[in-house]
Amino acid sequence: MILVVDRTQRNLELLVQFLSKNGYQALTGASLEEFDHILAEPQKIALALVDIGGFDRRIWQRCERLLEKQVPFFVLAHSQSATLQQESFSHGARGVLVKPLAIQALLGIIRSLCVESA
Repeated sequence: MILVVDRTQRNLELLVQFLSKNGYQALTGASLEEFDHILAEPQKIALALVDIGGFDRRIWQRCERLLEKQVPFFVLAHSQSATLQQESFSHGARGVLVKPLAIQALLGIIRSLCVESA
């Protein structure tokens, strides 16, 4: 199961379609409240993709909860910056993926982390 968090409904739909087409199931959250609800459930999450755009600083608390639950996650961002990368790593991210996403690279990351968590 892959968790996808994004404030933009269309982005969620596109990522879920991509994941489904490649044989993965996805959970989605479009708000901090939905993210909290998912984190409170006992389901096994192999990986999380968290688009921080549109969220306030409280998103980092949820990312730290992913880390506590030993769920690897990547931050999705509109641009690359050293500050964002440093903050993402300090909150436990495995990396920052800049949009638009390189599909083959994303698929490689998903495959390697899903195998790792199995």
